[in-house]
Amino acid sequence: MNNDLIIGDDGLARPPWAASNEMLRNYYDTEWGMPVTSEIGLFERLSLECFQSGLSWAIILSKREAFRDAFAFFNPEQVALFSEADFERLIEDSRIVRNRLKIRATIANAQATLALRDEGGLADFIWSYKPAHTPTPVTLDEIPTQSDESKLLAKALKKRGFKFVGPTTMFALMEAVGIVDTHLIGSHRRGSSGVWQA
Repeated sequence: MNNDLIIGDDGLARPPWAASNEMLRNYYDTEWGMPVTSEIGLFERLSLECFQSGLSWAIILSKREAFRDAFAFFNPEQVALFSEADFERLIEDSRIVRNRLKIRATIANAQATLALRDEGGLADFIWSYKPAHTPTPVTLDEIPTQSDESKLLAKALKKRGFKFVGPTTMFALMEAVGIVDTHLIGSHRRGSSGVWQA
């Protein structure tokens, strides 16, 4: 048996991070690694990964509804128009992560998302960095934290005005939205996205 997988009381195998509480287990079982292909969906995930940088994902996930409320449900057309008054409102909002640089980055990224529409849009742009192969990790140590594609994606996004989009953050985004499948071999979620074979 793979020691990096935990068998839940439902008999299903998950990695430790997804077995630690009900919120993370539900996220892992229903959402993480499933394809996200809409502009708003990808802008939200990009924004949340930006805020997650240096923090635990559990913190961000627990504040997700507050983030949605604070950032106009991640509609990039609305966030792109946020004013200094909106910035001050967000800095005072104790429900979210109040990091000045990350809030500024999210507003800038909304503006960059709108500009990307001339190149086919955020979703097509991000998905164009889907690799030819996905990792097949058996243990947690075998899961990469970045890839050649995530490095190229980070560089391309930065060139187009995006911020807080380093290669590690972009690899986490690629994992979260199904561009790569880093579910451990033996996990009940391996291959569930339909993008990759188990």
